[in-house]
Amino acid sequence: MTPPLAPAGWSRWLVPPAALSVHLSIGQAYAWSVFKPPLESALGLSGTQSALPFQLGIVMLGLSAAFGGTLVERNGPRWAMTVALCCFSSGFLIAALGAATEQFWLIVLGYGFVGGIGLGIGYISPVSTLIKWFPDRPGMATGIAIMGFGGGALIASPWSAQMLKSYGTGSEGIAYAFLTHGLVYAAFMSLGVLLVRVPPPGYRQKAPEESPGTPTGTLISTAQVSARSAVRTPQFWCLWLVLCMNVTAGIGILEKAAPMITDFFAETSTPVSVSAAAGFVALLSAANMAGRIGWSSTSDLIGRKNIYRVYLGAGAVMYLLIALFGDSSKPLFVICALVILSFYGGGFATIPAYLKDLFGTYQVGAIHGRLLTAWSTAGVLGPLIVNRVADSQEEAGRSGAGLYGLSFTIMIGLLVVGFVANELVRPVHPRHHVPAPREAADDQLAGDQRHHA
Repeated sequence: MTPPLAPAGWSRWLVPPAALSVHLSIGQAYAWSVFKPPLESALGLSGTQSALPFQLGIVMLGLSAAFGGTLVERNGPRWAMTVALCCFSSGFLIAALGAATEQFWLIVLGYGFVGGIGLGIGYISPVSTLIKWFPDRPGMATGIAIMGFGGGALIASPWSAQMLKSYGTGSEGIAYAFLTHGLVYAAFMSLGVLLVRVPPPGYRQKAPEESPGTPTGTLISTAQVSARSAVRTPQFWCLWLVLCMNVTAGIGILEKAAPMITDFFAETSTPVSVSAAAGFVALLSAANMAGRIGWSSTSDLIGRKNIYRVYLGAGAVMYLLIALFGDSSKPLFVICALVILSFYGGGFATIPAYLKDLFGTYQVGAIHGRLLTAWSTAGVLGPLIVNRVADSQEEAGRSGAGLYGLSFTIMIGLLVVGFVANELVRPVHPRHHVPAPREAADDQLAGDQRHHA
């Protein structure tokens, strides 16, 4: 499964399309909210229950990325993309069986557990390869690929809605939709498996410090840190908090997007239709995708720490505006939600470059995989906060925008926590650095000389 080395003259710009074929497929996870109402109706589930496959999928994404990161580094991107293809497609097939037999636990097992492993391995599969191909613009490179994960729902949301319309919204129709997803995504992801290449020995582009316009602040290091050492640094855990808080805030809207906008304006003179709600999900996916390439490319110019100040600080302001005025202005609600989702996507795309700045390229894929446990945590926290609060508020007799006021206040507090964690990030202490081969040889020679003296 070792990918072939790129031949002389092979364009590095063919690597992002290979990554996109995988990320556009696994990005279907962001369209899960389209399946929530049909599942709730067909199987008699609550909002919290129907979120379980999605939540478990995100949990498994983080866990498989954390435990599989070292294997991905060792075996290469082609192996990782193949594993992702098999798990993600198989997850849909198992979920199809669960829907056909009306066994919800099979949907949770297939989509959440098996498919979630495919999500995690597929997500990190191209990261270190892209950074090696684009050391001069790591934010842009990872942004191009990872935007596919955000943009996957832009395709999957209307496609899934159309399939449910054609097949029906009963358990049989849902099963056929899952089956179609599994087969089509298997074919599409195979393109990335066949196309991916790794740089030849001696490949080199301009290093970040040599590239005009690239910030060379104190957080950018040329030293290397192993994955094992990285998790022992305070910088790793600060970034863990930063990612977790940013993801929790974004995923809370994304997972319940269609029901949320419907609830917000249900009691107004301009309620939101089912098709308009599906369109809103697609718009959020577009913002998620655009933020991944736009904000991550901007981070190459202004620095990672500054861009996360924008994500977390301005994100808290957007949530405050929705909480105070969202139900009185549909454009305000939509615009603020789009900005939050652009920050959410940008945070994902920028974090590999942030890690590269702090820890080097040595084992950045494995470090990134371990950091994605923050996503697992957020995948539980975000939907749990929004769904549990909404359910409790509904039991208390509230409706409309009143279902979400408390959860939005919680999100603001979490974003403030992330903002503080980002401010605490400092350069990694030299004791964690891996000695360069030449430095290690010099140290050995000096030691030998002292011994003979």
